Amino acid sequence: MRGWWQDLTDLVLPAECGGCGMPRTVLCEECRAALSGAVPSRVRPAPEPPGLPVVHAAARYADEVRAVLLAHKERGALALAAPLGTALAGAVLAGLRATSGATPGVTAAGGGGPVLLVPVPSSRAAVRARGHDPARRIALAAAAELRRTGTAARVLAVLRQRRAVADQSGLNSRQRLENLAGALAVAPGGGRLLRGGSVVLVDDLMTTGASLTEAARAVRAATAHAWARTRREGGTAEEGPISCRGTTPVVYGATAWEVMGERMNGSRHEGTGRRHAVPGFAGAGRADDGICAAVVAAMPDSFEINRN
Repeated sequence: MRGWWQDLTDLVLPAECGGCGMPRTVLCEECRAALSGAVPSRVRPAPEPPGLPVVHAAARYADEVRAVLLAHKERGALALAAPLGTALAGAVLAGLRATSGATPGVTAAGGGGPVLLVPVPSSRAAVRARGHDPARRIALAAAAELRRTGTAARVLAVLRQRRAVADQSGLNSRQRLENLAGALAVAPGGGRLLRGGSVVLVDDLMTTGASLTEAARAVRAATAHAWARTRREGGTAEEGPISCRGTTPVVYGATAWEVMGERMNGSRHEGTGRRHAVPGFAGAGRADDGICAAVVAAMPDSFEINRN
């Protein structure tokens, strides 16, 4: 495991650019431009998993951007978290604008609370091996960048892995969905915290979309439970979960994620269409269901699909 002195050395004495290897710089201007120079775009994997929220990415996962992400994630180049967070913040703002049409200042101050960045967690084993949680570290840097530019934001690391999953490398999109189905859950009390602002799921990379799909399912489940509990305690529907639409409270869907969860888990009820609809809930997995996501990078072909 990395010691604190190694972290400090990385921060104050950068050995080389994380993208191209240029000496004595954290990230050279050319690699910084590759990471944050383009306008963030909506991305869609092929095939697109059911229940995947609208996702925006800052850059294509190739060349310098790929090198930067791997240097941060696998080689512990922690100083790269700041530029990666800046890139992620741009994708977060693009997602908020696309789903609400609001400017950053209005999004934060329009009555819907701050932007809540919910990172997709790494497994405990991966965190131990790497010495840090890359998505959480980048999310913290993104929140700081959003606040610096006038958008209230904070990180809610409420997602937990509730069972072990297999290594995703070598699995196709269907196998990744099956591997991750039901693997995440929101920590106790997290559902109520998620009602305090505009929720954006964040990660460093999207490949097949399986991780973000499972994270969205877990968030929808938690907010649905919190909404139902509020109703039982005498609250109103207006007190339900707040969407990433900013000023407009939107409650999340409960039908789609239950049906999808049964199918992915191989339940005997597959195909029966068993549904437990909650009055007042929008359908899950659509662009208007109140969940959006942002990543630093996505596979190049997901950008090509977006243009068609």
